[in-house]
Amino acid sequence: MRNAALVLGIIGGIWAMIIGFFGYGYTVFIENHGEIGELGKQVNHPMVIRTASFLAPILAIAGGAMARSRNVTAGILLILAGAAIYAAFGFGVFTMFPIAMCLTGGLLALAARDPDSH
Repeated sequence: MRNAALVLGIIGGIWAMIIGFFGYGYTVFIENHGEIGELGKQVNHPMVIRTASFLAPILAIAGGAMARSRNVTAGILLILAGAAIYAAFGFGVFTMFPIAMCLTGGLLALAARDPDSH
């Protein structure tokens, strides 16, 4: 279970990083260049997007990396990462996999026995 949490956390974190680049970049672009009619409007709370874009990948990758040694802490970090992605970006076609990977990895890390059975 710990290995699964490790892999899910790292892959979820990489996907969250890709989404974070676009989310952060979009809010900065609209802020600097203005809205583009109906095509590009500023989000209601750009700092929420920017904060989640920065923190969620870090939480997911850190949680995945520590899943083998500190499973409870890793589980909490992974669940927080999934919640941050959901809170900032919602559940959609690009966010469903990182959310699911982070939450599943977090639950697996919390459910892992000490030590893992082989």
